[in-house]
Amino acid sequence: MGLSIETPAAVRPPAASESFAGRLAGFRNKLDRALAAWLDTKREEAAAAGSPETLELIEGVGRLATHGGKRLRPALVYYTYRACGGTADGEVLPLSLATELLHTYLLLHDDIMDHAEVRRGLTTAHALFRDAHRAHGLYGDPADFGRSVAILLGDLAQSWAVELATGVAAGGDGSRELARCFAAMCQEVIGGQYLELLVAQRRAASEEELLRILRLKSGRYTAERPIQLGALLAGAPPEVLAGLSLYGTAVGEAFQLQDDLLGMFGDPHTVGKPVDADLKEGKFTFLIHHALARATPGQRLALEAALGNPDATAAQTAAALRVLAETGAQAAVTAMIGERLRAARIALADLAPDLKTDGRLFLEGLIDFLRERER
Repeated sequence: MGLSIETPAAVRPPAASESFAGRLAGFRNKLDRALAAWLDTKREEAAAAGSPETLELIEGVGRLATHGGKRLRPALVYYTYRACGGTADGEVLPLSLATELLHTYLLLHDDIMDHAEVRRGLTTAHALFRDAHRAHGLYGDPADFGRSVAILLGDLAQSWAVELATGVAAGGDGSRELARCFAAMCQEVIGGQYLELLVAQRRAASEEELLRILRLKSGRYTAERPIQLGALLAGAPPEVLAGLSLYGTAVGEAFQLQDDLLGMFGDPHTVGKPVDADLKEGKFTFLIHHALARATPGQRLALEAALGNPDATAAQTAAALRVLAETGAQAAVTAMIGERLRAARIALADLAPDLKTDGRLFLEGLIDFLRERER
């Protein structure tokens, strides 16, 4: 029996001027069209093969992929390609889409590991199929079914990402480096996720471990590798690639540190999930590390009462958040963000003469966007 899953329409960005926001919105329209065409092709293939089960999985991936999301990683592929002299959308958009589908795969699996119920304002895939199992009166455990289907959705999204990236890498010069870079991005983010899981289970970490998580799970995956992919596709020389990598590491780490702050202090409507989720899941970030290092015994007890406790009350989570502010942990992470944004600006200024205007302005605008997002 097929499970009926509704796919919401893609969220369209508001009209914007040719600022960073305007460039990101313009790119998003292009990517959304490419994604819609890709999904249509996959639907046609599944229909031709007589596989309604595959069609259900395609709709499940499309439901998340087309709904919300910043599109920052694929935009960095696109605008770095343009900054390095690339001009063909038909060449770069498949690689951008591969990067976004890789992100979709990771989100689907991440939600399972985090026991999350909401993503981008939608019910998460594993929760949706769990509820569908119950509604259809199927045999077996609904939660196991939901998790199993969500794993398959992630696997499908990842297979599409590899298909697209492999097709681009097979197309011309530098194909081996492109393939190696994409494969490294996949492996690094998974390794970073595993280390984050280990640290959360220990509820302790050295600063060196936390830096490795920051670099593997976000610095490289969010910015450095997408930037390298765009530069490699455009044929950028080694010295430009090296400078862009410095910039990408800095903005990627700043982005994740800000996400850690937003995960505790942000607006749930903006974040797209409950803002106490990271605390209740027990994520051991620099924010928690600094707080525990500076806490009084009473403050430590208050923080540990909510950290990793899915049943923490509103009063317990509020008390834990006060500890993060009172110990100076929030300010310390804000300072780390500032250091990385300054490093990114310096790296980009050194590269400015070598970059084309449109792409360079996007990369500059990202720094300003992150600085405002910090506030």
